[in-house]
Amino acid sequence: MALRANEIFVNLPVKDLKQSVDFFTKLGFEFNPQFTDESATCMLVGDNIYVMLLVEERFQSFITKKVANAAESAEVIVTLSVDSREQVDAIVHAALDAGAKQYKEPQDHGFMYGWSFQDLDNHLWEVTHVDMSAFPSNQTE
Repeated sequence: MALRANEIFVNLPVKDLKQSVDFFTKLGFEFNPQFTDESATCMLVGDNIYVMLLVEERFQSFITKKVANAAESAEVIVTLSVDSREQVDAIVHAALDAGAKQYKEPQDHGFMYGWSFQDLDNHLWEVTHVDMSAFPSNQTE
């Protein structure tokens, strides 16, 4: 039997929770006040998809490893799939206007378009749109 999770929670350490909430609010995200205090918040990303932003000390309390320095290394890329190329551009432009750094130039593969940025804590985010009607077929005739 294949594993199928009901929800996904991505946990990310942040240096300044208020600054991170302000940043992601400018991108259009909302937060669940039931899971928010001075050291953590729950960002609503999609149906059953959440990002927990935890101040570094709170994040450290869940792990025995050292918290990675996202400015020097990457452990994860958070990729969000959206409905259009225009929405990709709008989200990344909003992120850049809110203080993010561009990570890579936009990537256009015809059927798939994406663009990446680093948030205020240097976590990597990629926003993509996949046009399944333009997806290359692997079938031979």
